Amino acid sequence: MIRFLRLFIAVLSFSSLVFAAVDTVPKGRVFRDGENLTSFGGKFVLGFFSPEGTTNRYVGIWYNHISPLSVVWVANRDKPLRDRNGSFGISGNGDFVVLDGTDGDPLWRTNVSATPNNASLVLTDGGELVICTDPERINGILWRSFDNPTDTFLPEMKVNVTTGERKIFTSWKTPGDPSPGRFTMGIDGRGSPQIVIWDGEKRRWRSGHWNRLVFLGVPGMRAISVYGFNLYNDFNGVYFKYTPSNPSDFIRFMVDAEGNELQQKWDTSKKEWSEIQYQPSLPCGIYNRCGKFATCDSSSVPNICSCMHGFLPSNQNEWDSGNWSEGCVRRTELQCRRNNNNNTDKYSGEKDGFRKVKDIKLPDFADAQDDARSEEECKKKCEEDCSCNAYALLDGIPCMIWRGDLVDMQEFEEGSGSILSLRLPHSELGDKNRRRTIIITVVVGTSAATTLVSFAIWIVYKRQLKRKKVEAEKPNDSVESSTDLSGECQEGKKGSDLVMFSFSAMEAATNYFSHENKLGQGGFGHVYKGVLPTGQEVAIKRLSRKSGQGVQEFTNEVTVIAKLQHRNLVKLLGCCVEGDEKMLLYEYMPNKSLNSFLFDPAKRGELDWTKRYHIIKEIARGLLYLHRDSRLRIIHRDLKASNILLDAEMNPKISDFGMARIFGGNQGEENTNRVVGTYGYMAPEYAMEGLFSVKSDVYSFGVLLLEIVSGRRSASFRSGNHSGIVEYAWDEWDQGKPMNLMDPSIFSSCVPQQVLRCIQIGLLCVQDLAVHRPNMSAVVLFLETDDVALPAPRPPTYSASMRRTDGVDSWNESEDLPSGNSITFSVIVGR
Repeated sequence: MIRFLRLFIAVLSFSSLVFAAVDTVPKGRVFRDGENLTSFGGKFVLGFFSPEGTTNRYVGIWYNHISPLSVVWVANRDKPLRDRNGSFGISGNGDFVVLDGTDGDPLWRTNVSATPNNASLVLTDGGELVICTDPERINGILWRSFDNPTDTFLPEMKVNVTTGERKIFTSWKTPGDPSPGRFTMGIDGRGSPQIVIWDGEKRRWRSGHWNRLVFLGVPGMRAISVYGFNLYNDFNGVYFKYTPSNPSDFIRFMVDAEGNELQQKWDTSKKEWSEIQYQPSLPCGIYNRCGKFATCDSSSVPNICSCMHGFLPSNQNEWDSGNWSEGCVRRTELQCRRNNNNNTDKYSGEKDGFRKVKDIKLPDFADAQDDARSEEECKKKCEEDCSCNAYALLDGIPCMIWRGDLVDMQEFEEGSGSILSLRLPHSELGDKNRRRTIIITVVVGTSAATTLVSFAIWIVYKRQLKRKKVEAEKPNDSVESSTDLSGECQEGKKGSDLVMFSFSAMEAATNYFSHENKLGQGGFGHVYKGVLPTGQEVAIKRLSRKSGQGVQEFTNEVTVIAKLQHRNLVKLLGCCVEGDEKMLLYEYMPNKSLNSFLFDPAKRGELDWTKRYHIIKEIARGLLYLHRDSRLRIIHRDLKASNILLDAEMNPKISDFGMARIFGGNQGEENTNRVVGTYGYMAPEYAMEGLFSVKSDVYSFGVLLLEIVSGRRSASFRSGNHSGIVEYAWDEWDQGKPMNLMDPSIFSSCVPQQVLRCIQIGLLCVQDLAVHRPNMSAVVLFLETDDVALPAPRPPTYSASMRRTDGVDSWNESEDLPSGNSITFSVIVGR
């Protein structure tokens, strides 16, 4: 017993390996088929197994007490035994070997040389097999399976980052054959590291660049404190490691036999693996689907590819047929690359410039320039190098420039991607396309009268073409279609106050959806200002016809908001469903959204503290109505500054219910494959595990409250020590300097006690555990009653017990208030 305790403590002491529990095999011990080695805590098993559909025998490690068998490591993956006479153990020279039972020859071995006589085999509760010396001597680790993985990456496994490509994990050949398959997964360490899946020697998928917090090509990935993926640089080298929030959870990453990267978590209640992440999950996830200088938009199926601004298809016929592999070429060569003797471009004397391409997955194969840390320096680097086609400067990554072709780019939803500065000749920097420029050029040479008539004829002609196209695209059963899609949005539907409008009425109201009437755009289309025949001003949200996901959100928004009436919710007035055109009509908010004031340095001063405090309290009342006082219990799921609209008197109204969910009184749990919303506003349990409740909205409200106080976006607080406003606000609070968070522009108008109280309420709302956050009834009480004492907020550490639903919610004052215990899964479709 004493020796065992020494052994256990000594193994725990290894600086490069942390054991939750261990079991050991001394040198010379042999295990025959049917005898297994189980880790001390009972989580993993080492032994012989046969994959489904075959009688071949392999030595591997799998999860104990999980069915079907879930194997994480295989020794003799390309040399199976044909019978059950095999064995494994530590050989005389210290190797871990798998032996053929027929002639006793080794089928597989670790090839550890000069192993001491006292070497032992250790199976840890983390799923790692280790050969180490006698723990009483602590001479280190001689071999470990984490350094020799097969197809699975486990928590606490270290993946070293080198300066080149490193293929680490190899898929099974088929789900029933562990022999090495055609797909590999590893790290490309050139520049900023990326996770890559290879199909043979060709890339199949990449994660995008690591910015010290997330992989930028994986929309929705969120870094939370020390948990999740982190890049380390210590005496062990530079390596990635994944740390789960709850050490008792079974989480695995693997490259499957089809070449997909999977992140899965064992659901103990359902006794099955639930999917957290799956890549590539969309058509545009396949590497370089659209070729060079082209972007891919999965919401535009089937025409998912488009050339970048200033580029044309390399082969128009192939492009039109759906073969985009040849990509695009420049329409006009860069000024710095032209032969001046043959240059006939009238812009030849103008310098090349840059066009911002927003919300994009940055191209592959970038060059990092460590000495360029500002936008101007990065831009200058590119300008001085004629081979440079684009540059980008992001938080956490030094200046990147692209000298070669721009490949593997995707378009992401608004606010989810990065910004690329694309180098273009001067003639391509305008917003108008060249075709329209040619038309205008021809017209300018005529008389004023002829110009006016010609332009009018051209406008009428374009409108007629547009109307004919719409009519041609209308289905014959458009009335039935509208019934299926819109639910409440039907003319004369009993119990509905919504008015059904025709498409032609919407054209007339918006001046044919002119650019001058455009108010903004969201994830599913544009918003226009319109004027009805009665003179009433409205905001018209027009669903983009290329949006593949928008119909569900459109239907959801009509269903949800049509049943809601509150002064702090934007009012839905009507809708239009005609052919494939779908529109919602809202009351017009002349001051647009809160973020247009709050984050604009020139306008944020108009929001003094009195107005901000009023806005905070009114938003809280609107959320309380959604959570408790409306006929339905609504979880908004996308509460943020851009979804708070301001009327003429600066009264806030919550908008955009496309992501909202209705909670029934006895609603159970469901699974989610994809999380929707805006990262930075999401509660940790929702962002990482897909769990949401009314407390998820409370977290979003807390972030929004802190933004209103500071006048800055949460992301602007990102630094080496902070991943956003939550961590920054806590540090200032913990150091006794909470007023450092306050926007300097409201210093003269603020009431310090109110500001401090709001900061404390915000920190209570963004606590990691859902059960520790107040519900909205408590928040409203805190905001409206100064003499109610506030509890002390907890520090933002993503707790292991946060995701559990069996905690006691101290904020559940009445049965009418949804409890933190009501955390729920739902099937979610991403934007």
